[in-house]
Amino acid sequence: MSLDVPTELLDRAERGEVDDIEFVACVRDSLPYAWQVITGVVADLETGQEQFADNSTPPPSEAERGQLLRALASDAIRGGLERHFGVKLAFQNCHRVAAFRPTAVDGVAYRDFVSVRGQLLNQSPLLRDC
Repeated sequence: MSLDVPTELLDRAERGEVDDIEFVACVRDSLPYAWQVITGVVADLETGQEQFADNSTPPPSEAERGQLLRALASDAIRGGLERHFGVKLAFQNCHRVAAFRPTAVDGVAYRDFVSVRGQLLNQSPLLRDC
């Protein structure tokens, strides 16, 4: 299971009454490592002048890697995080997470990061089984 959904939130979802604030709180509580990584790259982005910030440190265990995969492979979770933080998230190699300023999405840095070339250049034999 990706998220630990409180009973009250699940009841509201069954009635169709869930907002992003509740959803993002559920993500934060369910996927603490993913939350930590994403809030870290968002904080780096906010304090710098660059168009993006990223974290390429591999997770300490497969459990943490799984959290990143669940957070960034889910359109709903990724979209909720992007709306919450006001960024565009990008993901490579089961651990490299980047946050882009919305104005950078049409720019060279974003296109390079999400390109086939960018993915190939970010490969490493050490990450073969990630």
